[in-house]
Amino acid sequence: MAPVVKALQGGTHFESKVCVTAQHRAILDQVLDIFQIQPDFDLDIMSQGQDLTDITMKILSGLKEIIRIWKPDIILVHGDTSTTLAASLAGFYHKISVGHVEAGLRTGDISSPWPEEANRKMTSVLTDWHFAPTNSARDNLVQERYPLEKIFVTGNTVIDALLDVSSKIDLNAELRAHLDKKNSHLDSQKKIILVTSHRRENFGDGISEICVAIKRLLNKYSDIQVVFPVHPNPNILVPVRNILERTAGVSLVEPLDYLSFVYLMKRSYFILTDSGGIQEEAPSLAKPVLVMRDNTERPEAVSAGVARLVGTTAENIFKNACELLDDKLAYDAMAKASNPYGDGAAATRIYDALLR
Repeated sequence: MAPVVKALQGGTHFESKVCVTAQHRAILDQVLDIFQIQPDFDLDIMSQGQDLTDITMKILSGLKEIIRIWKPDIILVHGDTSTTLAASLAGFYHKISVGHVEAGLRTGDISSPWPEEANRKMTSVLTDWHFAPTNSARDNLVQERYPLEKIFVTGNTVIDALLDVSSKIDLNAELRAHLDKKNSHLDSQKKIILVTSHRRENFGDGISEICVAIKRLLNKYSDIQVVFPVHPNPNILVPVRNILERTAGVSLVEPLDYLSFVYLMKRSYFILTDSGGIQEEAPSLAKPVLVMRDNTERPEAVSAGVARLVGTTAENIFKNACELLDDKLAYDAMAKASNPYGDGAAATRIYDALLR
């Protein structure tokens, strides 16, 4: 959302204010710092052990007073989090238009990813202006009978943000030297495999299978290093530590700030992930991505050949990772495929659509 905030603040046609819920406090604060965004409103809802009901109730309650005082003409929400759905519902309750950035993503399975698929489908019902990242996302919305004149294909703002930060790393020698020093544990003689996993549907057997696959890879290949920023949720943290903590060749690190994560993506050979956004970011950096899920709301990446669905069984993850490590042609076919997610101008297109 940072590129949209910057576009609105840099233009002359709108008065905009930023509200954060702090659904994930630590992750949020470092992003605000990198993009130099000062929130006008901070609901600060983060609390230990909160569940989806707690999050939704706190956001609805917190936004009620903000909307009453400021009376915005439109509320812009992004993606498919509980924050997205709750903010859209708050707009609907107060009869305020909602604009949905990254609209129209679908897996077709309401339980996967959970709860994101339901969040984005319900957000669409409450949305007046749909900013779809791709033609495929637009087609999903048209198929669900949303008016074509209310849908705008913009590209994805995540690519705007990624290219901005990637450029800063490339052009600022001092920053790059700082990041090199910060990541001195990386072995320049080895292929770096970046791993991320946080999806709720992978809690339990899923994350255990992922860890077993990683362990098998490290046992087979001496020329790889696995870097795994581990989500603090105990459902992820505990099994990852139990299976991988004493495994040679793996670096279990705390969640990274966005700048450091982009740097790590640029250094990586390929990426194993169950994330949504990384499916879009990795191809922009020419990095193959193996998606550890059974389905994806981003089929464009799979169709373009830049991403591959590998499921969550240790055997499938291991087999597909081995192919990228053993077969240069297979690797190049993914690394050199065209990225379908935009050119870095999505925020400008959203601004222009709002202006029209």
